[in-house]
Amino acid sequence: MRHIGLDLGDARIGIATCGESEMFASPAETYRCRGREADLKYIADYCAAAGAKRIVIGLPVNMDGTNGPRAEKVMAFGDALAELTDAEIVYQDERLTTVTGEQMLIEAGVRREKRKQVIDKIAAAIILQTYLDTEHGKTKKSR
Repeated sequence: MRHIGLDLGDARIGIATCGESEMFASPAETYRCRGREADLKYIADYCAAAGAKRIVIGLPVNMDGTNGPRAEKVMAFGDALAELTDAEIVYQDERLTTVTGEQMLIEAGVRREKRKQVIDKIAAAIILQTYLDTEHGKTKKSR
């Protein structure tokens, strides 16, 4: 099954993909937001072109585990996206994914200017990989 991972932000949306093997998430692109309707259309078209069966959206849960205004905004986007695509929409806790991605890029020696250009798609890949790892863990336990 083809999966797409999204890291939703106000200015940019990070996009990641994984193939049929469902083993590894790869950063795909960083989309610059142009307004809610244009953003929804772009993401729905991207997912359709990729043959996505599942869209994993990072959910910015508060550190205490509750959903705040940002999480509600992300879920509203997910609900609207669900109306434009046949793909299943699922949410993945994204706490600290941007921090983790930033640390990975720093350790790899990526300069600050370049980090700003790629952090969103890296965060999307971390979100998607976390989801994939969780799902594979469930599959192994059920065998």
